[in-house]
Amino acid sequence: MGAIIVILKVIIVIEHFYILWFEMFAWETVGKKTFRSLPADLFPKTKALAANQGLYNGFLAAGLGWTFFIEDTYWQHNISIFFLLCIAIAGIYGALSASKKIFFVQALPAILTLLLIFIEQ
Repeated sequence: MGAIIVILKVIIVIEHFYILWFEMFAWETVGKKTFRSLPADLFPKTKALAANQGLYNGFLAAGLGWTFFIEDTYWQHNISIFFLLCIAIAGIYGALSASKKIFFVQALPAILTLLLIFIEQ
């Protein structure tokens, strides 16, 4: 089960670095394709807000990615749990406030990974 947890964590890290990229650097192109329900004229006006959100996603990715370099298993698990909880909560909030799709893209992978971590312990 440890390998599955590692694979899920890698996928989550990559996903959040991708979110960082498109919210910070491709908001007016990829953002429009991702959030089709928003009017096109809103994207230039919200570019700074999106970049701020992207930065937070980058911090989540960096934090979870950091856990791959922690040698102490106890701390690696605890810090993984912290960042996965942050990601899950952000995804749940995003699903409630912006788009239900965010739950499946962001929160669900984190929740599944958390469940596997708790089952493994």
